[in-house]
Amino acid sequence: MPVVNLAAIPSPTTAAWNLGPIPIRAYALCIVLGIIVACIIADRRLRARGAPPYLVLDIAIWAVPFGNVSARIYSLITSPEQYFGNGHSPWEWAQIWHGGLGIWGAVAGGGVGAWIACRQVGIPLPLFADCLAPGLAVAQAIGRWGNWFNNELYGRATELPWGLKVYEMVDGKAVILDGSPIARPGLYHPTFLYESLWCLGVAALVWYLDRRYRYGRGRAFAVYVMAYTVGRFWIEALRIDEANSFLGMRINDWVSIVVFLGALAYFLRVKGPRLVLVPDGENRWRAVPEGEATGDVPDEVNEPALASENDAEVSTSEASGPDDDGADPPDPSEVPASAGSPSSGPEKPPGARGSAE
Repeated sequence: MPVVNLAAIPSPTTAAWNLGPIPIRAYALCIVLGIIVACIIADRRLRARGAPPYLVLDIAIWAVPFGNVSARIYSLITSPEQYFGNGHSPWEWAQIWHGGLGIWGAVAGGGVGAWIACRQVGIPLPLFADCLAPGLAVAQAIGRWGNWFNNELYGRATELPWGLKVYEMVDGKAVILDGSPIARPGLYHPTFLYESLWCLGVAALVWYLDRRYRYGRGRAFAVYVMAYTVGRFWIEALRIDEANSFLGMRINDWVSIVVFLGALAYFLRVKGPRLVLVPDGENRWRAVPEGEATGDVPDEVNEPALASENDAEVSTSEASGPDDDGADPPDPSEVPASAGSPSSGPEKPPGARGSAE
């Protein structure tokens, strides 16, 4: 007896709204919101490591454009049939509202842009990557809701209670027949939701492990990459949208395997302390190991050192400086021998001074 779905996840019938001649697309709004949230999280983490407020914006203005362009290039390379050939206009590849963006292209291109910006301000790219990692995962979680609006990238049919209802969409609008939107038969795995929840879990995992083990040199970012690729692998296997395959497996699954192994090798081979930033000139910073920056030494370590310095100053003052009333200390040659120690040695020459105890 088939399972009767008493509940289902609905999908929007509109993914774009017109503001005069300008279309406002839900997918773009989700991407922009994800970028904003990622910048906020990265900014807080950078400040905790000594960066000035809003340094992340100096990096984002390079990383975001590079990332978006590279994400599109990745999609063009891995799914060329969506943009070229019969039935496609010559400039469809440039219409970013048609087709998609590839996350690995975004990471690679965004990394190049971030590297350029980090060189300009004088901070290591791995330090920035570690600060960005949890925010990037949250941004992906938000961005996946753009696929929900578009009724795309869903999984195979399912009878689970949380199955997704999917509509036929054309240019951001559901196809209407007899006054009602046309829905695909049955329900489908909400892979957008699976990946969104997985990315939130990745963000929490990276934050926890980084807080506990205080990773440095990009190792927190490597944890993000490994955790995300594990989820992307099994979620990709559920999807039924058209995609190129190699040896019986989707291209994105092969990419996930390769990227996971690369991140694992990096995590195991690269070691080093967490770095923090200290000022190094106007609008420039220098990265130093955590604990070596000014103010990172505990107070209980500073206080004895300061006390020793003060004691030394006092001893020097008592030994060679003037008395409180301004008079010079008595010349040892004028002190009777009986005032010395019981085993006084030869009489000291005139002008000689005693050693400080």
